[in-house]
Amino acid sequence: MKVQVTKLLLCLIAVISISSCKKESSKASGMPAEYKMITIDYGNKTLYNKFPVTIKGRQDIEIRPQISGLITGVKVKEGESVKKGQVLFVIDQVAYRAALENAVANVEMAKANVETAKLNAESKQELFSHNIISDYELKTAVNSLKNAEAVLAQAKAQEINARNDLSFTEIKSPSDGRIGMIPYRIGALVNSGISTPLTTVSDNEEMYVYFSVPEKHIIALSQKNGSLENTIASMPEVRLQLGDDSVYENPGYIETISGIIDTNTGSVSLRAVFPNKEKILMSGGTGKIIIPQTIDNCIVIPKSATFELQDKVFAYKIEDGKTKSTEIKVNPSNDGKTYIVESGLMQGDKIISEGVALLRNGVPVSEKK
Repeated sequence: MKVQVTKLLLCLIAVISISSCKKESSKASGMPAEYKMITIDYGNKTLYNKFPVTIKGRQDIEIRPQISGLITGVKVKEGESVKKGQVLFVIDQVAYRAALENAVANVEMAKANVETAKLNAESKQELFSHNIISDYELKTAVNSLKNAEAVLAQAKAQEINARNDLSFTEIKSPSDGRIGMIPYRIGALVNSGISTPLTTVSDNEEMYVYFSVPEKHIIALSQKNGSLENTIASMPEVRLQLGDDSVYENPGYIETISGIIDTNTGSVSLRAVFPNKEKILMSGGTGKIIIPQTIDNCIVIPKSATFELQDKVFAYKIEDGKTKSTEIKVNPSNDGKTYIVESGLMQGDKIISEGVALLRNGVPVSEKK
């Protein structure tokens, strides 16, 4: 058994020695190492830029009371879909009904006073025409009529206010949407000055998606298209990646670009619009917007063909069968696998596509088949 083991070890040592000799022989002969290579050519590339977003309803309307009183009815539930004009809350109506009845009575009283003053003025006018009373008495009667008419106008205004106050006891939805949180319950005393709204109605037929992009990105697009308006018109459809990394099925479009640069971040705000008929998107949600960017007639190389040194990007070109490190400028937007080369390489150049990390300048290489 020991003899067999000894023979096996001797065989392994012999194999390793032969292999080592072959490698030394290869190095000594100066044979070029083999690497995968690519020849540079022009093509088209579509990049998908992603930016963090905040999702909001077309309108997020805070619902607040316009009068004071106790809540006597909560007619909706949190998260419920509502229609424009639907009653959401009811405030105690007793005092406001009484105020309206009093205002109506005051109007009727004022009307009667106007009729009486009118009869008196007409009578005085007849007596004055027969020189029975003086001009002073006539004018006094006319002024009394005017005063009664003014009191009637005031009473009618008070009736309108009373009717409005009574109508405000039923708080209605100003638009179609979805109800937010309801921090108040029946019996709570509320008024127009409460710090927290009764609830929020989110108009979510369409959703607004807000995001920011670097200033230089917008400047480049504006210069290319001539104006912000033309830039918006030229924007492609965009997609929305939700918080769970799934992609929302309905595409959207970019509607507005802010004309102001945020001096703190050096970015520009944009707003995209997405349809939301299925009510999948919710106000306050987050995610990422996906904006496709197609670049025509560009040079695309794999990221594996590059290496970085002091924040600069390099690739190895092949010249006369040897490597030459070449600085290249790449588009900052990339898909993580490839680079779009803006300068440093030309059509027809041949570069190493893999294993560049351990290479040096002037190394003889050949293309791996």
